[in-house]
Amino acid sequence: QVQPVESGGGSVQAGGSLRLSCALAGYRFSNRCMGWFRQAPGKDREAGALIYDGGGGRPWYADSVKGRFTISQDDAKKPLYLQMNALHSDDAAMYYCAADRDAYAGCTVVARAFDYWGQGTQVTVSS
Repeated sequence: QVQPVESGGGSVQAGGSLRLSCALAGYRFSNRCMGWFRQAPGKDREAGALIYDGGGGRPWYADSVKGRFTISQDDAKKPLYLQMNALHSDDAAMYYCAADRDAYAGCTVVARAFDYWGQGTQVTVSS
């Protein structure tokens, strides 16, 4: 059973940084897409950063995080990371690690395409 497990969330002041980690025990699929989604209260879950095939592909970033967030994974067996810099209040949300095991056409931003989800880690940004 694949179960992503996130860690690294917390409270930070505006302008600060956090690094999220996602452990992926049991995940051995190829043609995979890994991603970080986030969901703020009252809003839909949205894709923030995606990476394909164990870190070999070019990452995708939502416009709202581009230039501030970096997704990385050294190889398919290592944790997935999200380095978040210059955080502001709009970044406050529950962050989820997700895996799409059948990403033959590459990554998609559609949340329902992802097969495995972590429980989420909360990020709070104070001004």
